Amino acid sequence: MEPHQSTEDSGQKCGARTGERFRLQIVTWNVGTASPPDNVTLLLGLESTETETDMFVIGLQEVNSSVTAFLVDLAFNDAWSVFLMDALAPRGYVKVTSIRMQGILLLIFVKSRHLPFIRDLQTNYTRTGIYGYWGNKGGVTIRLSIYGHLACFLNCHLPAHMDNVDHRLDSFQRILDAQQFSGEQAGGILEHELLFWLGDLNFRIADHGMHFVRETIRGNRFHLLWDKDQLNMAKKTETILQGFQEGALRFKPTYKFDLGSENYDTSLQTTMGFNGKKRKPAWTDRILWKVRERPREGAAEADGPRPGEPATVNLESYGSRMEYGISDHKPVAGTFGLEFEKLITEPLVKLQPEGRWTPGRDAIVSYRMSQLYPSSTWDWIGLYRVGFRDRNDYVTYIWVKDDELLHSQDTFQVYLSSDYVPTGTGTFLLCYCSSNLDSLVGVSDHFQICPEPEPELECEAVGIVVGEQCDKEPC
Repeated sequence: MEPHQSTEDSGQKCGARTGERFRLQIVTWNVGTASPPDNVTLLLGLESTETETDMFVIGLQEVNSSVTAFLVDLAFNDAWSVFLMDALAPRGYVKVTSIRMQGILLLIFVKSRHLPFIRDLQTNYTRTGIYGYWGNKGGVTIRLSIYGHLACFLNCHLPAHMDNVDHRLDSFQRILDAQQFSGEQAGGILEHELLFWLGDLNFRIADHGMHFVRETIRGNRFHLLWDKDQLNMAKKTETILQGFQEGALRFKPTYKFDLGSENYDTSLQTTMGFNGKKRKPAWTDRILWKVRERPREGAAEADGPRPGEPATVNLESYGSRMEYGISDHKPVAGTFGLEFEKLITEPLVKLQPEGRWTPGRDAIVSYRMSQLYPSSTWDWIGLYRVGFRDRNDYVTYIWVKDDELLHSQDTFQVYLSSDYVPTGTGTFLLCYCSSNLDSLVGVSDHFQICPEPEPELECEAVGIVVGEQCDKEPC
């Protein structure tokens, strides 16, 4: 097993300041069209109870995109999304959004309490395979704001093979140039306050021969390979890579392995009748980040001044998990501590259930809206069980205008018909879904739905008299 490697001594800390600390874990994995493994507890660090992760960003490449699989996935969630939601939902994580382009998939999960403060959601994609028309290579992007700080996550699968360095860089440049976002701030990928770049970037180890590379890996002398890593070399000369940072590569190269093992490629490649060489190990799977530079003091930004201090990024760990063997790549995970001043401290909508909710009776929801909130007649309130997977995983919902009961100057009430109140007991919460913002902008506290308590009855067999305290637990 190759554990996540600590980077506390690697100098990968961008600034030092106090403020809100937001823990982010990023995973990239080329899954080689395989089905999900039995579990991802180790990969996502779910066995740890010391520090809670606030957000998971998971980028996959080579998700099965055969015609049959892709058609099924269009009608239903793909197997990987379902698998990850099932793993994270019981721990209180909700899928915020996702984007898929053929075999390239990017998903973001957050703790439910953060949902009202994740805004400005947009997605984008760029095809770079086969003359730019095929999506087996390229990049998918999710941009969002976290408590007012704009972040962009780019998952790429770049061209393969040792000699295609320039092709990889050209593809990356094309993705950066092609993707644009609406809004007054951060129209392009590089304009975001925080940018995380992950994926199967396919950069190889140049010059060194197979024997030297394998012996160096066997001796854990990874530093002898860093200078010949094509991405490290390109960062010194290529303008588009300036400002990107990465943790030290103190883990084994993650490509190419025999399936189901920790053994590097033992197969012989055959090309046009000639026996080829085994694939040389390489750090193809990477996670990098870039913090947007602040303008010089007194200089104005193109899109106007930004309030508050910028976020800082502290890399806590960066490494691979060798025990996962479903593909010829090993997954790579990076854990980051984001420190920032909360620029948004109140949800756009505050809502709560009124009174006791009981099956068979109408229920009432009260809510208040911020003056800044762009409401719509298509807004709705969903009733969810605690541990729900994504926005569509509601038990039932209410149209805020169609089911409006009354409103005062600043408070609105809507009702839920008794026909839609769940039967039985359970713990629930309410979420306000914004049509204009395409996100959940309000989340209530947890509350119980349970039947009315049964009346106390005389039981001569055990000597209980009407009116005595019953020892039955309330729901």
